[in-house]
Parts: sequence; C-alpha cells; structure tokens
Amino acid sequence: MDIRLDEGFLFGMGVFETVAVEQGRPLLLEQHLNRMQGSADFLKLGSCAERGLTKEKIAEYLSTQEMSVKMHGALKIVMSAENTFFQMRENPYMDEIYSRGFMTDLSKVRRNETSPLVYHKTFNYGDCVLEKRAAAAAGINEKIFINTKGQISEGTVCNVFFVRKNMIYTPQLSCGLLPGILREYIMERFQVTETIIYPDELMYYEECFVTNSLMGVMPVRQLGNICFPHRAKADEVREVYEKEKMSLAQMMIKEKEPVDKISKYTGYAIDKLKEIAAAMGQTLV
Repeated sequence: MDIRLDEGFLFGMGVFETVAVEQGRPLLLEQHLNRMQGSADFLKLGSCAERGLTKEKIAEYLSTQEMSVKMHGALKIVMSAENTFFQMRENPYMDEIYSRGFMTDLSKVRRNETSPLVYHKTFNYGDCVLEKRAAAAAGINEKIFINTKGQISEGTVCNVFFVRKNMIYTPQLSCGLLPGILREYIMERFQVTETIIYPDELMYYEECFVTNSLMGVMPVRQLGNICFPHRAKADEVREVYEKEKMSLAQMMIKEKEPVDKISKYTGYAIDKLKEIAAAMGQTLV
C-alpha cells in the first residue's frame, strides 16, 4: 500500500468509516458514505465518489476478500487529501459478549464538546485509542467520556443509551459526540429522548446499552459503581436490529441513488450538527 504523508497522516486531517460486513454484505453502507462525505466536506477533502469511494468500488474490493473474513467482518474506508484505501478485518464482537454484557467505567479524560472535530470520525482518534487500551488493561470493556461541563458524552468507540421506566434516553449531540450510524438507526425506530445526563443521575436509570456499527446493540451491566441488573429494552432494540440488518444490507447494495443524497438517518444528524455549528458561530458546509 502506497501511503503519502499528507496532512491526514501528519496532522490528523483525514476521515474514516468502519462498516460491519455480514455474509459478504456491508451494512448501512449508504449512511456511512453520507456521513463520510459530510466530514470530507468539513475538512475540504473533496468528493468521495469522484475519488473512488463508491458502493461499486467497495463491492469490487469485497469480492477480492476471503469469505471467512467477510462472513462477520469489519470494512474500514479511509480518506485524506492524497490517500484513499480500504482495509478488511474480522469483527471482534461474538455472541458470548452479548450474553455477558459490557463492564464499563467513566474516563478521567474529558471530551471537548467545543471542538468541531468530535462531531466527525477523523484521524484525531488518540484519546479514544488510549482510553480503549486503558479499559482493556483494567479488565473492562469500555470507557465512557464526560465532557468539560461534567455531562455524559460517549464511549471511546460507541454511543451510550440509558433506560428509565421503559423510555430510552441518550446524550444530546451538543454534549460532544459522534452522530453514530446505529444511534440514528435506533432513534428512527424507537422513541428516544436526547437529553443531558450527569454521572450522579445514573442511579435513576434501570438499564444501559451502547452501540456502534460493529457491535450493534450491546447491553451494559455496570458503569463505574452503578449496576444495571435489567436488559429488557436493550434486548428488544437488539432483536429489532438483528432481524432487520440483512435486509438493510440488501437495500444498500441494490440502491441506485447517488452517494451524496442524504438519507433519512444521516440527514437528522447533519441538521443537528448545523445547529451546533451555528451556536458555536461556525458554518457547516
């Protein structure tokens, strides 16, 4: 692989997406490409489609990969000013992890909700990598960030949801978090309240679960010293996603709409990002 040392690899000015691949099919691919284009516009990296990051090129790449990896895999799509490439690896999340549920803790590293970079999936991923390693070293699965105002934000690789009286709550985007693909999928299909949540309020919630494109919906059994003994709502959300995900993959492969058309999931996130940018006195292109 020929990598040019541009601003992406020298200063973090690049974007990437990690897409779940099941039975050879990428899940929610159009949503990933739409989000990537929004971030590419933000960093002025150009058109994903014109640079070869299209569903057709992805299909060609996947056709060259071993089926043993594609059955339950992870596709990474990478773009910087002078580089574009794909990578494939196995998806590390297996059924036994869901049965146990995640052990998590609060990170001592604060998420900077005033930085526009936290709302995009960029190469500026150092905090997430270091805290994910710290979680593994501590014998737990994940760390959850708090922002500079002391509000719950997101995990190192996931969005976080809480359940109280059968209602789902999640931190609002302005708390400093990536508008996750699974986050938007869940908000489209369930009644979810975006709100501000502080660590000392966690005791009032009966359930917690986290999401990302590779893990799907993961129950959390403990966050810090707070235990979540219930998981009925998390199991319900996961069941809906697991039943739908292959049909979503088929839709993404067959869809003929251009990549720059904003989907109903990603469009919601971009509208929210525009609101945040306006509040910060910036413009989201």
